[in-house]
Amino acid sequence: MSTAGLDRRARRRQETIAEILDVAIELMETEGVAALSLSAVARRLGMQPPSLYQYFPSKMAIYDALFQRGAEKLRDAYRAPRDAARSTDPLELNLIAATAFSRWCLGHQVYCQLLFWRTIPGFEPSPAAYAPAQEALNDLRDHLQATVDAGYLRPDATSDEALALYTSMTAGLLSQQMANEPDVSHEEGRFSRLLPVVLEMFYQRYAPTRGK
Repeated sequence: MSTAGLDRRARRRQETIAEILDVAIELMETEGVAALSLSAVARRLGMQPPSLYQYFPSKMAIYDALFQRGAEKLRDAYRAPRDAARSTDPLELNLIAATAFSRWCLGHQVYCQLLFWRTIPGFEPSPAAYAPAQEALNDLRDHLQATVDAGYLRPDATSDEALALYTSMTAGLLSQQMANEPDVSHEEGRFSRLLPVVLEMFYQRYAPTRGK
């Protein structure tokens, strides 16, 4: 969140919130996503635990803020390379976007656990926190629609069922990568490098019927 245009007190508050979230991510990386402790966050920041409640009323509120931050970062990481690409071929653009998605996820695995796996009992993101994730899903539907318009896919490739299949296939691939080779890059990963194959499987499932 930008602090431009805020007065000094409001800017300092936003900076402290950002510090809290940074520390929370660091602790989740070492202790586990579900093991986050508000007292540990406060100690790392040099503040008393009650002071933390001035910024976040509960641990779930921190998770919610982190979900929104992660979803925004992933949405932007997904958009930027595709928007900057010179190609107009939808299949190539889809691969560029999917590859950017994979690289970001492998580089931010704590966020991914929060975004894609139910690692925190009872946690549900608020509508505001979920909004950027929905924007990313809408982007995916638009990308698939462009692929339909180019004649590569049937119209039902943009259906809710098709999006569920697409996201299940790509997220499953990344889940396997993180579970088996968490420290390996997208290009070197035994599973992540199969991303073009997974996309091709999706395209075959929704390929236009010949002769119709």
